[in-house]
Amino acid sequence: MTTSELAAPIAGMPRIGDPAPSFTAETTQGEINFPADYLGKWVILFSHPADFTPVCTSEFMTFASMQQEFAAYHTALVGLSVDGLYSHIAWLRTIRDKISFRGMKDIEVTFPLIDDVSMRVARMYGMIMPGEDSTKAVRAVFVIDPTGTIRAIIYYPLSLGRNFDELLRVIKALQTADHFAVATPADWRPGDRVIVPPAGSCGTAEERMGGHVDGVECEDWFFCTKELPAQEVESAIRGA
Repeated sequence: MTTSELAAPIAGMPRIGDPAPSFTAETTQGEINFPADYLGKWVILFSHPADFTPVCTSEFMTFASMQQEFAAYHTALVGLSVDGLYSHIAWLRTIRDKISFRGMKDIEVTFPLIDDVSMRVARMYGMIMPGEDSTKAVRAVFVIDPTGTIRAIIYYPLSLGRNFDELLRVIKALQTADHFAVATPADWRPGDRVIVPPAGSCGTAEERMGGHVDGVECEDWFFCTKELPAQEVESAIRGA
């Protein structure tokens, strides 16, 4: 990497609701045009600090072992680090041939891993945080919807591996909110009660508080919930 590349300014992080910044890049699965190649699907674009590191290895094995589970919710995985393509290939072969972790072994990573040795994409997405490390990407997660819009952003430091149950929960919650026009409360999982949008008029609020809206329970005019069975949620978002 050249001195000028190292000295390049750090881009601001894209925000929730922004279009996902576009780029073309080489990956372990060939060239991709992002997010154009993924329109119509949900995507988790995530970064890791470096190949051949233990926390990253545990994460890639977990992502790969859950790839079909994410796919069931129409969600593709795309990884990135500021390593080159040959390093990526060698590392993924080592994972497949040598590494066991929590009962996982012989793990084949088939989702694309972006070659970003120039840091171009990492800077575009604000993945380089100099206070943490100026030459490695932190553990960023961008959840991007089928229109190419950023819907959630989660960042972890280099030392902290991600919670994959939470990443899958985020996908389910966002898709549920979109499909049913509801919000999801703290720690929500399919089958839990969901939040009904606040009443838009005094009359609607009074009807809800009086118990006149079927299935809606209100603690106060602004805090109303209803049941949404897990089977209905799963059928809607897996079949969407």
